[in-house]
Amino acid sequence: METRDADRLLPRDREILRDIIATYILSAEPVSSRSVAKQGRLGLSAATIRNVMADLEEWGYLVQPHTSAGRVPTPAAYHMFIESMMQARKLPARERRYIEENLAGTPADADQLIGIASHLLSELSQQVSIVVAPAIGDTVLKAVDFVPVAERKVLCVVVSQEGFVDNRVIETEEEIPRQELTRISNYLTENFAGHTLREIRDRLLRQMTEERLQVDRLLARTIELAREGLALDSQPEVLVDGASALLARPELADILRVRRMFEAFTDKARLVRMLNGCIQGGGVRVLIGDDSDLTSELDFSLVASSYRVGEQPLGTLGIFGPSRMEYQKIIPLVHYLGQALSRALSEAFTGAPAERWEKK
Repeated sequence: METRDADRLLPRDREILRDIIATYILSAEPVSSRSVAKQGRLGLSAATIRNVMADLEEWGYLVQPHTSAGRVPTPAAYHMFIESMMQARKLPARERRYIEENLAGTPADADQLIGIASHLLSELSQQVSIVVAPAIGDTVLKAVDFVPVAERKVLCVVVSQEGFVDNRVIETEEEIPRQELTRISNYLTENFAGHTLREIRDRLLRQMTEERLQVDRLLARTIELAREGLALDSQPEVLVDGASALLARPELADILRVRRMFEAFTDKARLVRMLNGCIQGGGVRVLIGDDSDLTSELDFSLVASSYRVGEQPLGTLGIFGPSRMEYQKIIPLVHYLGQALSRALSEAFTGAPAERWEKK
């Protein structure tokens, strides 16, 4: 089946398809020609609408489930609706204020800001929100501190410029005096602040191979602690909020589908791959059906946007749920929350107000 280009559809075809999509999003029931005709908006008979619906099905925009007389939109129909038929809409001022107030009232802690953003997405959409926080190894160092906690155990505290904090206890070959740990902490902070943890560890490991530096006992210990303490093996954190809200949806009446959904939410690596695939290019990305293996498997959609500090993308946030979602509401919500989180992170951790993309 070959999908007809949107610009080849007659205005009447587009209006009928728009009404079918809007009706299906609200009702979750296959839409019949009679139900579209009863709305009276187009002034067309049920027979005329039925003929157009048959054409739309042939062109790949509608599908008839089972033996029902009604039809439901396909991913191609949703994409067309989003790209060329959906009216541009800003997030209502009341919701924008609610988002700003919640983010502004949060302590200057990046993890807390991201947690608040995840909750706001779920609360305001009544859908599942997914937020990917950056792995600490991909962030930029602000400070590092090594603190003795036992005879041969040291607590490494890494603070990134974006406000993320990572703690881990490492074991050393021998006990290191507190004064020496302080010197090592100061050395790393003063010489490597402003670089990513990956860059820092790579530079230190290169230094280890240079014979003239191996004789420096302090530097050798610095390299040892940095190698263990700069947590490059950590994975991005994934926050999933509001999954229970989907259980009342008609699409999830099938218990097997519910099981697949929750299995998907526990597969963090797969979620990260899907969301981080949306981070390039800026703006809001919408994945529907076959656009990704996970949306195809569940017949879900993902509406996602990146968040950043300055020009540095940090992670992705989005709404993930059945393809029958209110895109007119979800897209501006994800867009605004991505910008609001970026502003909150920038203002909290760079000390300078971020650019305001959208006027209130």
